[in-house]
Amino acid sequence: MPISLKRQVNDQCVLPTMTYGCQTWSLTKATTQKLRVAQRAMERKILGIKLADRVKCSEIRKRTQIQDIVDFVAKQKWKWAGQVARLKDNRWTLRVTEWQPRNGKRSRGRQVRRWRDDIVKTKGNTWSRDARDRDEWRRDAEGYVLQWMDRAS
Repeated sequence: MPISLKRQVNDQCVLPTMTYGCQTWSLTKATTQKLRVAQRAMERKILGIKLADRVKCSEIRKRTQIQDIVDFVAKQKWKWAGQVARLKDNRWTLRVTEWQPRNGKRSRGRQVRRWRDDIVKTKGNTWSRDARDRDEWRRDAEGYVLQWMDRAS
């Protein structure tokens, strides 16, 4: 099978299946690392390269030209955040996004990463107000995706 056909199958079938529901994930370094490892393994399989061949990931990516999975996940999450912020009625998706638990004690250790933490880090606390302007939200998407590309490097 030619690589172009394998790339098309990957982009249309494998990538959406692997990332089903990714809009609701809390992106962490561990999650992105696991996704990248799985994608690299698939790319090596497509090219027939073994890990022992010691071919660089950048070289494999040049040959396959497959879309980066973390890039795809970040774009999907950014789109979903914009849609949630633009909801007019009081749906559960919007209520869950805004919800702050008030009772009980906090557990020891670092706070658990929440869904909106990386969006707030990129856009600030007014992200839901900013998302109502679709054109500006689309322009800011590239910066959000680049933030995840920089973390992986």
